[in-house]
Amino acid sequence: MTTQWKPDTHAAAHGIGKDPTFRSVSPPLYLSANYAWPSAHEKPALDYSRTNNPSRNNLEAALCELEGAARCIVTSSGMSAVNLLLCLLEPGDRVLAPHDCYGGTYRLLNSRVEQGWFEVDFVDQNDEQAYQAALARKPKIVFIETPSNPLLRLVDVRKAAAEAKAVGAIVAADNTFLSPARQQPLNLGCDVVFHSTTKFINGHSDVVGGAVLTADETLGESLAWWANNIGATGAPFDSFLTLRGLRTLFARIDRQEATAQTIARTLSDDPRISRIHYPGLETHPGYEIAQRQQSGPGSLMSFELSPDLDVGAFIQALELFTLAPSLGGFESLICLPAAMVHGGMSAEARATAGLGDTLVRVSVGLEHPEDLLNDLHAALAQVERKAA
Repeated sequence: MTTQWKPDTHAAAHGIGKDPTFRSVSPPLYLSANYAWPSAHEKPALDYSRTNNPSRNNLEAALCELEGAARCIVTSSGMSAVNLLLCLLEPGDRVLAPHDCYGGTYRLLNSRVEQGWFEVDFVDQNDEQAYQAALARKPKIVFIETPSNPLLRLVDVRKAAAEAKAVGAIVAADNTFLSPARQQPLNLGCDVVFHSTTKFINGHSDVVGGAVLTADETLGESLAWWANNIGATGAPFDSFLTLRGLRTLFARIDRQEATAQTIARTLSDDPRISRIHYPGLETHPGYEIAQRQQSGPGSLMSFELSPDLDVGAFIQALELFTLAPSLGGFESLICLPAAMVHGGMSAEARATAGLGDTLVRVSVGLEHPEDLLNDLHAALAQVERKAA
């Protein structure tokens, strides 16, 4: 590893011209499911692609460089990354998770609790009293999600991780919303960082994948063993495409973030928007935390319309923002979390987390900022006329 390189150089240059066979500039794709052994008693470094594959290994090495990790396991999806971490638990263990975590994570944890795998506490991690009370129950794993999905709440990672590790917990941070281009949780004291690489890391909305990275080699080896054991590892072609997407991560997020800041500042002054959630605004309650632990606010935001406006009609009136789940791709997306990505949570759980039925989440893409703003303003004007 050339440590003097900047992170965006690592993303662009990793593996270039390193093909051992033909010195191809672009790393080759290895689709082989298995590899020949020298003899029955000489197991090679590569024998079966569920365990090891050159294309997946290449992506894993690139992500390790960007997150400052000792080990990376590329998985088949973001949810398989979360499920892989749960393999570390035994019956009777306890998990502490954010009360407003991603709906898929919430659903998985609840489902495993119902099966009797472990116990879970969903806690507002910005409520110091509640967080300390949950830590006193000695969780085995503490999940951190910052910024949260979809309210963009922030947690002081360094403080939360130190307190969790003091009671012996493994601290795992979901870094999907910011990617290593904007936040490195391992450098803030976490033991594990995980991603849905479907989002910013791939960036082209054409691959589903995940990744788990560890600060400690031993913990990484344990998770790699489990990933092979349960078949959670990512496919070679998916890894190849994700590494290709990673090349442009920094360029994409720089542009998307700049556009998101323009949109957020414009909407924050619009009387038709009752509340906006974006860590790049000085009015955001986590703004100071973001300044300390992030290198930028990212390109995700959420907001609520004025109560007299029809949020469904607003979404339907948009032309450039596509109504769809997911985020972090080149295209601008909008979704209604209560009905879509958090539909697996009960109405009571959503209410506790503050996820209202009219909250919309926006993932800002690479379109021109003026066109995106014009689209938003036109849709707002249309629903305003209908409400008049």
